Order: sequence, then structure tokens, then C-alpha cells
Amino acid sequence: MKDKKTNVAVTSRSFSKNPILRNELLKKYENVKFNDSGLQLQGDSLVDFLKECHKAIIALEVINDDILRRLPRLKVISKYGVGLDMIDIQAMNKYSVKLGWTGGVNRRSVSELVISLSISLLRHISSSHREVLSGVWRQHVGSQLSGKTVGIIGCGHVGKDLVRMLKPFKCNILVNDIENFHDFYKQYNIKPVEKNELLANSDIVTLHTPLNNTTRNMLTAEKMSLMKPSAILINLARGSLLDENAQKNANDR
Repeated sequence: MKDKKTNVAVTSRSFSKNPILRNELLKKYENVKFNDSGLQLQGDSLVDFLKECHKAIIALEVINDDILRRLPRLKVISKYGVGLDMIDIQAMNKYSVKLGWTGGVNRRSVSELVISLSISLLRHISSSHREVLSGVWRQHVGSQLSGKTVGIIGCGHVGKDLVRMLKPFKCNILVNDIENFHDFYKQYNIKPVEKNELLANSDIVTLHTPLNNTTRNMLTAEKMSLMKPSAILINLARGSLLDENAQKNANDR
């Protein structure tokens, strides 16, 4: 039986466009408001969109103290996607708003993308493609992913899945995480190391940590200078995990 008393609002544009997700939600709730106009909701427009709802499904919208203060009816927020850096957890607790979130739901998508980007960059596929389109034909000498040393910073849901996908490539895998996943490391014969050692010895470095006060700008210019000149850095987590200006300057050299 449908819930007719609870008002639900979906701010996520991609959720709102997905017919399967829409139908699943409409099976459970009578009163659902979708972001069918594809609006980028923030500040006053976000409050106006959510003002009558008891539950909300959000994506990249910023939820802070000011927003929650103005939404007294809101009791539950569900995060569509990963990463909680856009949500003020202290404010959620202050206003007794519950958070629904499942970690690692996109781990296979991210793991596959890391591998595809690694192969693409090692074989210079993107630069070769641009050159051919501009009428330039020259041979690029690339290399294989097989046998490379891959450094994974953050061995949570995505990091563990990436380890599993890299095993057929017989890569030497280094990991760095604030937690010690001893049994997992032993099972896959991988070595946990300090961040500096990982950066200095990896052919590919890939970031898979959340963004918070302890990880913001964790890869400074000094840290990145430890990497091999030929190393590849992949960040599919959050941009602010590294000093992006330092990375740009390094790429320009």
C-alpha cells in the first residue's frame, strides 16, 4: 500500500530522469515531486523546492545549517550517489534529520573507469586521437598496464574492488589507508605502505578517499614531487583531495 501521508521531493536530476527509479519510488509514495525541469537547486531555490516535503532524495545539493533551519518538516534525507562532503552532518544532528546512504554502490563503475583511463593514458590513446583528427600521424610508444606498480590511496569499497580487478594484470599493488584491512591485504598479497613510499614507487596513483578536513589537499605540490616523472595520477574521487594548481603546473612542465 502506498504511503499517502509522506511528501517526498527528488532534487537529483539524473534520478528524476530515470524511469526505473521513478517507478520504484512511486510504488511506495503517493506524493512525489521530481526535478523534471532539471534545475540546479541551491539556497533559496532549494528551500522552496523542499519546503513541503518530509523526505528528500538529493545528489550534489549543498545541505547546511541555513537550509535545514528553514525546512522544519524535513525528517529524512537520502543521498543519491556517493560522498557526503556536501552535507553538514552536525547540522543534520542538530535538527534531528536522518541520513540514508549506502557506501560503495558505484564501486564497479569507478574501478572500470580507473582501468580504462590507465590503459588509455599508458597507450596515449587520447593524444593520438586528437592528433589524427588534426591531420597529424605519428607513432607513440606506449606501455602496458600489466606488471605496473599501482598505488591505491584509500582501500575502501572502490579500492578493494579495484584490487580485485587489477589482479589479472599481475600488477604490483601498494595501498595506503587510515584503517588496517589486514585480512584483505593478506588474501590478495598486497602491501600497505606510507603515503610517501606509495607516491615514490608507483607507476599509477589513484585516489579513492572521501573529502573531509583530514583529506583536503592531502596531495600537495611537495607530495606530488615525490612521484616518478612518468607516473600517472588518477583522481575519480573529489578534486580538492589534491592541490589542483600544483598538478596543472606539473602537467605544463
